[in-house]
Amino acid sequence: MVRRLRLITGVILFTYVLTHFVNHSLGIISIAAMDTMLSVVYPIWSYPPVTFVLYGALIIHVTLALYAVWQRHLLKLLPVEAAQYILGFTVPLLLAEHVTNTRIAAAFYGGDFGHYKNLLTFLWYGHRLNGFLQIALLFAAWTHACIGLRFSLRLRPWYDTAQPFLYAAALLVPVLALFGYIAGGREIGVVIARDPAYLARTLASQPPPEARPALFTITWSIRFVFLGAIALVLIARMVRHEWWRRKGVARISYPGGRSIEVVRGFTVLEASRLLGVPHASICGGKGRCSTCRVRVRAALGALPDPSSEELDILHRIGDPPNVRLACQLQPLGPIEVTPLLPAFEPARKALRHSIYAHGGERRIAILFADLRDFTHITETKLPYDVVFLLNRYCQAMGDSVEMAGGRVDKFIGDGVMALFGLETDAPDACRQALIAARLMSIQLVELNRVLAPDLDAPLRLGLGIHFGPAIVGEIGNGGMKALTAVGDTVNTASRLESLCKHYDCELVVSEDLIACSGVDLQGARRQEVEIRGHAKLLMIHTLKSANQLPCELASCLVSEPAQE
Repeated sequence: MVRRLRLITGVILFTYVLTHFVNHSLGIISIAAMDTMLSVVYPIWSYPPVTFVLYGALIIHVTLALYAVWQRHLLKLLPVEAAQYILGFTVPLLLAEHVTNTRIAAAFYGGDFGHYKNLLTFLWYGHRLNGFLQIALLFAAWTHACIGLRFSLRLRPWYDTAQPFLYAAALLVPVLALFGYIAGGREIGVVIARDPAYLARTLASQPPPEARPALFTITWSIRFVFLGAIALVLIARMVRHEWWRRKGVARISYPGGRSIEVVRGFTVLEASRLLGVPHASICGGKGRCSTCRVRVRAALGALPDPSSEELDILHRIGDPPNVRLACQLQPLGPIEVTPLLPAFEPARKALRHSIYAHGGERRIAILFADLRDFTHITETKLPYDVVFLLNRYCQAMGDSVEMAGGRVDKFIGDGVMALFGLETDAPDACRQALIAARLMSIQLVELNRVLAPDLDAPLRLGLGIHFGPAIVGEIGNGGMKALTAVGDTVNTASRLESLCKHYDCELVVSEDLIACSGVDLQGARRQEVEIRGHAKLLMIHTLKSANQLPCELASCLVSEPAQE
């Protein structure tokens, strides 16, 4: 709720700043163009309900920023986070004078800043320091908003595509606004040159002289109240820290033997930063992403229950109970943590981690495919021809697996390993594996037809399919990590594929998979075989061609390769 409220109020304020910048940029054309747009947007922002929403959003946003400082137990920030906080807290200090000299002066003292001509005269030739401060105000607000929007948007699926355009807009909008402000000031200079009395006449009435002491008092009252609020939060943090220190400390241990003692109430992410342990946190520790998650080992009672927001994120990505968000976890006793993502992993890459990133057991179907006598083919073909042939073969087999709803795990030379059931139930997974086998057989027939002039003999395929429990997870190092499956089920499927040569058939499938799929394999040979490493015999079914599988298996497909 707090995150959503911060985002909503931030967007309202960003919209207000954006309209200001667009309005300022029209000064490149003329002050008349600026006033034309102002005549449209000013009544909107001055409409009492809209004004109430605008100032309400400002107060809420500032209050939430102070609350964020209160929540942090460590003010050791990343540079971009520090910039966001500093710029954000600078805005109210700079905004105070602008609000009093425009809105308050107009409402209570008859000031007239509803036109750019008067405002530019005041800022350029009356109080030039105020003019520079207003430029600083707009750029501080704009930069603060852009940092916040980047934190919120960079986890969106479309962000990578839109990023160059967003960055261009983030640079162009304030630059054009600055050029418009400068052009407007130069136009006022021309007016003063033509009518020297204009400057004195305008400055004498904007704001009215009798109102200036009161406006000065209001300006500094707003600033002192805000600075007092910041000081109050910082003092409250010190009192809380001392209170928690007396309640006890919690030891957090990291891989490699590093550990740190922190007062209760510190989050694991804050402890990591205090100790100097690199720790991923794409959203800056605001609980918007899952990149800071850690695997936890702790004694009973050392962990508080996760909040509803943390539970929502962890359930969404399917993590086990021993995985927590480091930015939300406040240990009550000694714990051991292992960060699960590289500290400097790009945001989009971190987001793409699957629910199997840390390993899990699941009952899946495994398919292995291999070309028969491929070694002989490589000995009689040029290297370029072999690569071309393999690419055509891999494309055909990969398309078949994906059409059936499976996932190609890897290509190993002329071999293919595919997984079924990562996102479906067991019966569907088994049927998908059989569908893939049938499509692969059909695709091979088509491939032989197309490549017949270049082949001494038709390509022959061996397929082995098994179903059972396997460990699924992302295995590898750095950028070479990939989702794969390991375990006895995988080994058995590979050995079934190797039996194709012994039985002179194209498909060997286990009874376990057939029983789970509910498919009746009429015409298949059924027999028991010994599998190396298994004490019991395994019942298998063999088919001369996988194309003999029932046609109704593929009825759910949108299209199926035509058989020649």
